[in-house]
Amino acid sequence: MLVGLIRHGLTDWNAAGKIQGQSDIPLNDEGRRQAEMLGERLLNEPYSWDFCITSGLSRAEETGRIIAGKLGIPLIQPDERIRERAYGQVEGMTALEREAKWGKDWNLLELGQETDEQLQLRGLAFMEDITARYPDSNILVISHGGFLAQLYVALYKDKYTERLGNLSLTIIEKSEKEWNALLYNCTRHILQNQR
Repeated sequence: MLVGLIRHGLTDWNAAGKIQGQSDIPLNDEGRRQAEMLGERLLNEPYSWDFCITSGLSRAEETGRIIAGKLGIPLIQPDERIRERAYGQVEGMTALEREAKWGKDWNLLELGQETDEQLQLRGLAFMEDITARYPDSNILVISHGGFLAQLYVALYKDKYTERLGNLSLTIIEKSEKEWNALLYNCTRHILQNQR
C-alpha cells in the first residue's frame, strides 16, 4: 500500500502569509497551475494510483479534482479528519499581525487553535482507517501543511521537519508495522517549470 500525501496548491492567503486554518479559501490561478504540473508529473512516474481523497476544504478539493482528472481516477468522499488545523482567533492574520497583537509566543496562548496532539491523533486515526479499509490500494491524499507536518511528527518523530511547500508530494509505503517514506516534500514538478 502506497499513500501519496500532497499539500494543496497556492491560495491568495498563502501568498500573503496569512494563516488559513479551516477558513475555506480557494486556490488561486497559480495553485491551479501547480496542481496541473503535479498531475502531469504523476502521469509520467512508475507509481499507479487507485483513487484520491481530500479534506473537504475547497482548496484541497479543487487540487484533488485537477489531479484526479489528469490521472483518470475517482475522487472519493472528502474526509474531515484530514482538514487543516483549526487556528481559532489567528485565522486570516499574517505573522506581523499575530505578533503585534499577542507577541512572538502567540502559538503558546489559548486562542482557540487545535493542539499538536489533537492533530496527530486525528492524523493517525485516518491512517489506521485507510489501512484497514483499503489495504491493497494506492491512495492520493490532498490535505494541508499544518496537518501534514503534525502527521509526519506522529509517524516519524523529528526526522522530517522541513516546511512543506504548496503542492509538495510525499510518498509513504506501508510495511508490516510502520510507514516508510519513499519521497518527502518533493516539489520537483514546480521547480522544473520555473526555469
